[in-house]
Amino acid sequence: MRKIILAGGSGFLGNVLAKHFHQQLYDIVILSRSPQLYSPYARFTGWNGKTSDTWEEEFEDADAVINLTGRSVNCRYNEKNKKEILESRVNSTHIVGEAIRQCKNPPRLWINAGSATIYRHSMIDDRAEDSKEIGDDFSMSVCKAWERTFWEMDTPGTRKMVMRTSLVLGNYKNSVLTVLKRLTRFGLGGRMGSGEQFFSWIHEYDYVRAIEFLLQRDDLSGTFNLTAPVPLPNKDFMKLLRKEMKMPAGMGAAKWMLKLGAMVIGTEPELILKSRKVVPKRLLEEGFVFQFPDVASALHDLIQRNSNH
Repeated sequence: MRKIILAGGSGFLGNVLAKHFHQQLYDIVILSRSPQLYSPYARFTGWNGKTSDTWEEEFEDADAVINLTGRSVNCRYNEKNKKEILESRVNSTHIVGEAIRQCKNPPRLWINAGSATIYRHSMIDDRAEDSKEIGDDFSMSVCKAWERTFWEMDTPGTRKMVMRTSLVLGNYKNSVLTVLKRLTRFGLGGRMGSGEQFFSWIHEYDYVRAIEFLLQRDDLSGTFNLTAPVPLPNKDFMKLLRKEMKMPAGMGAAKWMLKLGAMVIGTEPELILKSRKVVPKRLLEEGFVFQFPDVASALHDLIQRNSNH
């Protein structure tokens, strides 16, 4: 039976991937710090993201390993959290690489998570995979160290890819869309900051379809932006969200309000204020067709589907 390993796959993206590939008749194994969890789509195996153990046996002859491990960035960037954000990504990438290197029949594909936040803030120019506009603030430095660790692992029998993923829109309980819907429902669905900053996103269905596309294309490797082809300003995104939710108006939040609010709820304002104008140049060039290329169709699908449950 075909097999996919999801390292750190117990959250939103892991659940979406497990469900999709289970339906495609793959055996799904989730490596998790909470192996007692249950999913109808996968079986769980314990790991800590740092050291070798019996989980390595699952790697033999797997079709793909998809490493999604990383401490949430939805927190204050104090020294303790910054250390955990960096180490969770670098350490897990290193140990996955070591496990692949020890295999007699190594996985055919290793996909490592990355982030579209590796690119500099941009209000004008698109950021594609060949963009040299990569900076040195904390988030970008973490992304660079994460990718550097990945590419330094020598796994000659395994095809390798990095997914620089934007915000994934889905109805999972703590996803970005769920939070924004809640704000909109309470009349707070206006523009955030200037509202001019760009919002890069991808529908959860296109996210899994893109990964399936990359898995099936043996001729492809390297770095891919997993984001929809049409990023848009925050104010336009919020306007479309209000329209879909039938909310005629929404109070905006000035930059100072967002900074204060972020401090109160324990997160960083850059998650909202940074302008991400990232495009999927390579996916489009290779012929991938998005089911939801624009925000209006994506929001309509997700909100209607959620209201029908």
